[in-house]
Amino acid sequence: MLAQVPEFFPALTRELVWGDVTFFSDVPGKNEQHSRLTGGGESTRFLLEKLKAAKRSVLIQSPYLVLEPGGVSLLAALVERGVEVKISTNSLASTDNLMAFSGYQKVRRKLLAAGVQIFEFKPHPAIQENLIKRFPRLAENRPVFAIHAKSMVIDGTQLFIGTFNLDPRSANLNTEVGLFADNEILAGQLTSSILRDIDPANSWQTTVDFNPDSAVPWSKRLHAALYRLLPLTKVL
Repeated sequence: MLAQVPEFFPALTRELVWGDVTFFSDVPGKNEQHSRLTGGGESTRFLLEKLKAAKRSVLIQSPYLVLEPGGVSLLAALVERGVEVKISTNSLASTDNLMAFSGYQKVRRKLLAAGVQIFEFKPHPAIQENLIKRFPRLAENRPVFAIHAKSMVIDGTQLFIGTFNLDPRSANLNTEVGLFADNEILAGQLTSSILRDIDPANSWQTTVDFNPDSAVPWSKRLHAALYRLLPLTKVL
């Protein structure tokens, strides 16, 4: 990768966009409610405030989608007042975190029933061809591709990029940081990136009647099912 910097760096500098950015972060040890594992932090409050103010659309990408009842209700309320909510996340086939995925499985139908559109990333998406062309050695082991980005676009003009996952651990336990900007150019670039990832060639669209869990061996489905039996949600 370092050897390719001279090739790619000039193009990156030409694409730089200048603008104001808000940086936010949690205080380490933000949660003092050790018994209840709740309480949130600065990043949680900041992102909730921005989400609640959405007027037209919310586009989210998160490797994990583990929501407690309040999170499901928030997204449902957005949809109810006409906000289009789309989420790009990992499928059972692409994830390497079965515990977190089991937490998502518990709320998936509720989110879909509320009108949230969910797209689950394929383990061998069409986009892998571009990555393998850049890094031919990847092809040797036929790797599983997965989403790890944490980002959001609100109303096509505001964007968030940071460390915050859509899960209780990020909301209440981990020390998270992020950047938020009101910049139509950058928001457009991020939107294009996420829309590329949710293209049918790269993701399955999950619906009330369809999910792609069957794309994995029964043993992986069984492991996820066993995790669903455990009260793990608050620590996922």
